[in-house]
Amino acid sequence: MSDTDAGKIAATVMFVDDEAAVLSALRRLFQETGYNCIFCPSPVEALEIVLKKKIWVVVSDNQMPGMTGIDFLSKLRSLSPDTVRIMMTAYANLGVAISAINCSEAFRFITKPWDNDELLTLVDEAVARYDMLTSMRSRDELLYRSLAHTVELKDPYTRGHCDRVADYAERLAVAIGVEEPLITCIRHGSILHDCGKIGVPEEVLNFPGKLTLEEFEIIKQHPDWGTQVAREAGLPEAVVNVILYHHERIDGSGYPAGLEGASIPLEARIAAIADVFDAITSDRPYRKGNELEGALLIMDKLDGVLDKDLLAIFKAKVVPEITIG
Repeated sequence: MSDTDAGKIAATVMFVDDEAAVLSALRRLFQETGYNCIFCPSPVEALEIVLKKKIWVVVSDNQMPGMTGIDFLSKLRSLSPDTVRIMMTAYANLGVAISAINCSEAFRFITKPWDNDELLTLVDEAVARYDMLTSMRSRDELLYRSLAHTVELKDPYTRGHCDRVADYAERLAVAIGVEEPLITCIRHGSILHDCGKIGVPEEVLNFPGKLTLEEFEIIKQHPDWGTQVAREAGLPEAVVNVILYHHERIDGSGYPAGLEGASIPLEARIAAIADVFDAITSDRPYRKGNELEGALLIMDKLDGVLDKDLLAIFKAKVVPEITIG
């Protein structure tokens, strides 16, 4: 859990339910998570707390006397829009779920009785989303890098990946004559390009062999997940484009949108070259990283994947300045 790492402030998570037995069960479940947990029996009381304290995540029941959970989470959205909202109810139906999403922009919907592991994972994801949103909204590159490093902690083989991709992408952007503010957007987008992997299970990220189709589908969602938060944070469109489109391919076989050729934004085509280059030259659980010459030979053979004109400039002007290892 990123917020409970040494040197970081513990995330504050609030549970709101009018049933004492439910709050007692939640207290036992979360007592060793490291989160600063608040257990509140009343939505009115919970709103008063929100006015005084910064709350990362709220998990709320729906059927409560005096105010429904949907009404409570809607008011919460107005008072503290960055707080991640989760609806939990024993009376689950499509109408309630739609209302929770439309009225309060709930992050997730979970039913009672809950599965302990599912709820713990859900709260972890919600805390990670809060971290992402507040880091992105800060417009602080140091916080962007901190967020990227948090993602990389889930997969030790990617340590330093985002920083290197940002460096390579910025160098390529300069080499082709890109000017500010687009250069800064490319650097920031490259730092954040994998931020959506916060929502990918570690066992999938760290799997040493070939992923199943189901596991790969999970991986393929990370550009969308990162983009959702980046747009909510109001980041520039060029930054969003890098996060969303860095896995598109020139021949249209990439994801998530299947764009091809020049329809892929320039900033994303630049970041894709930097991303692929670092992936090929870095050690992975199942292979050693390639030396410079071997990496370039591999990239040359990736027909339909990378922009060939940009790749030629990358090889001629950027690679000679790079030292691997």
